[in-house]
Amino acid sequence: MFQKKLKAGLSLALFGGSQKHADDKNRIPIRGDPHILVVGDPGLGKSQMLQAVCNVAPRGIYVCGNTTSTSGLTVTLSRDAGSGDYALEAGALVLGDQGLCCIDEFDKLGHQQQALLEAMEQQTISLAKAGLVCSLPARTSVIAAANPAGGHYNRAKTVSENLKMGSALLSRFDVVFLLLDVPDESHDRRLSEHVMAVRSGKGGASGAVVTRGDYHQSQSSLLEPSDTPLSDRLQACPGECVDPIPHSLLRKYVGYARRYVHPSLSTAAAQTLQDFYLSLRSHTHPVDSTPITTRQLESLIRLTEARAKLELRETATKSDAEDVVEIMKHSLADTFSDGSGGLDFERSVLGVGMSQRSAAKRFITALNTHAQRTHTMLYDLTQLRSLAKDLNIQVADFEGFISSLNEQGYLLKKGHRQYQLQTI
Repeated sequence: MFQKKLKAGLSLALFGGSQKHADDKNRIPIRGDPHILVVGDPGLGKSQMLQAVCNVAPRGIYVCGNTTSTSGLTVTLSRDAGSGDYALEAGALVLGDQGLCCIDEFDKLGHQQQALLEAMEQQTISLAKAGLVCSLPARTSVIAAANPAGGHYNRAKTVSENLKMGSALLSRFDVVFLLLDVPDESHDRRLSEHVMAVRSGKGGASGAVVTRGDYHQSQSSLLEPSDTPLSDRLQACPGECVDPIPHSLLRKYVGYARRYVHPSLSTAAAQTLQDFYLSLRSHTHPVDSTPITTRQLESLIRLTEARAKLELRETATKSDAEDVVEIMKHSLADTFSDGSGGLDFERSVLGVGMSQRSAAKRFITALNTHAQRTHTMLYDLTQLRSLAKDLNIQVADFEGFISSLNEQGYLLKKGHRQYQLQTI
């Protein structure tokens, strides 16, 4: 089921929302393209999903993070050897304008990740080099797949800790999906049977799958709101007749929807999204809780418009909003699960997880006491490690632990392996 909702989210990113302008006079654009991040254990088909989405999209660019440079993602400036004139060469984000840019091995981009900050929010690529200052459009949806550090996702840590990725970049993704390799007898049996059938040439037809039932029944299911949850509608019934849609036909359908259909929210849909957003905000009273901002509300609007565009409707209904809320709840449940089935909204995506929260508080308290006693504010990494050893604080990556405290503002990095205490 976790892959069913992931595929539903990828379908919404394939169609995208409607771009608008905040000010008709200044024409300030509001992003309409959703960004999706897929994080999971190796071998679960993340790369195959990205390639499938890229093949269906009317304009899709597929790149791999471990073989991509900053210039390859954005834009580079080259000089002609004969005339000496400068020319701009577009990268993946510019080539994917008004389409999709699928980035595999996203965690291996390294410092190139910073090049995505402007493109993912302002949807432009700015260049100032060799006397040239220009801005190129990059109106593309970024769909990224990443593997957690260490090979397996650690539930006790946050997404930021598992990927060792900056908070500024993570906050630009509309939805984050987690794929975990959990042993399940029935699922493993079905998967092994599918793999054996594909390898033996007895199955494995490619393409999207739809139900070909009675015409009037299919029409009513599209136009009338359904009380059945999205998770149940995504499940294929036993003996259900399905037919693969050719990629060429599906690509034309997506291209038509993206070009000619521009949905707007109905009053009921807007109220549903607003109620869900306010319920999320009500869980963020503690200081160390996850920051639910208007970016989450804009993400809900974009995905709801994409849900209506998927059926070529000019108005997004309450049913569309409820489907998007269910997908968002699924993403939040994965992101903020405490490992025992409950939700812990104090597990900030931008901060530390459960495994280090209590240790961080004890460490900062002890550091404040030591600073008041010795009247010193500057510590090197060796002194910090010694203090942690005296407090019996054991973390797998101590430098990463200190870097997390630096990102949260408790410590300020002043030089090589030196930090200054910020709170007394």
